[in-house]
Amino acid sequence: MTLQRTPSAFRLEEEKSAEETCLYCEDHPIDEWLRSDRMPTIWCSGCGIGNVLTAYINALIAKKVSKAGEVMVCGIGCTGRIAGYINIDSFHTTHGRALPFATGLHLARPDLNITVISGDGDLFAIGGNHFIHSARRNISMLVIGVNNQIYGMTGGQMAPSTPLDARTSTSPYGNYEHPFNFSALAAAAGATYVARWTSVDVRRLTDSIKEARERSGFRFIEVIAPCPTSFGRMNRLGDAVKMNEDLIAGSVIRHGTHPSDTDINAGKPIILGKFKDEPKQTYYETVSLLNEKLSGE
Repeated sequence: MTLQRTPSAFRLEEEKSAEETCLYCEDHPIDEWLRSDRMPTIWCSGCGIGNVLTAYINALIAKKVSKAGEVMVCGIGCTGRIAGYINIDSFHTTHGRALPFATGLHLARPDLNITVISGDGDLFAIGGNHFIHSARRNISMLVIGVNNQIYGMTGGQMAPSTPLDARTSTSPYGNYEHPFNFSALAAAAGATYVARWTSVDVRRLTDSIKEARERSGFRFIEVIAPCPTSFGRMNRLGDAVKMNEDLIAGSVIRHGTHPSDTDINAGKPIILGKFKDEPKQTYYETVSLLNEKLSGE
């Protein structure tokens, strides 16, 4: 039976107290970590970026950290908008410059826990040079790179992560450039911790963030996330539900796989897991030892 809502019913509802009519009166467990006044977000329905933000916040809650000790730096793009929604000290920097900004922040305040969350275009296209040198220097920060395989915010252009033959607004006949393997690049450049998950694997991603926070040096977690609006539509991959189902069905967890063997290719499973966990002296530790040596001469 379908109930018809009459105008009188609406008037009665208006007369009820806000507490009686509110469907979401109870605080959400992560509310204190969000800037609720800026909700709803700009992200499209089915976008995986919200899951990444949730996983990050859940990791902070699980570790019972203080907001005063946490800082987030984001670049430009869909993922970069996280900086405006999280309720900690955060910085929305210029395109491709999140890592040098975070480097300066770390050198000035090594006591802070710095997390950089940005997209594949921001980190590996315009920001690619900064990425490899931040990893080479082993700057102590956690970098979470959201890979949606396209420039989602600015028109759906081809990105350094776009798979071969995939269609974008700038490759209407299919991508002809070989994409980066971000995990392999991070490991080869010197990252001490490298892992990859999908935005569907929220619990595994949360656990990976918690683990990476316990490490020092340059740590990198790649997150494969669906972009139904741009990538999915242009490549006729179905709606968000279909894309998420395909991510689950088309991925396998293989911890310890050599990063160079984790390329993402059409028709082959996406390899997930932790690929590298090898601590080494950080940039700040090296500089501190040098200062001690020079001061003793």
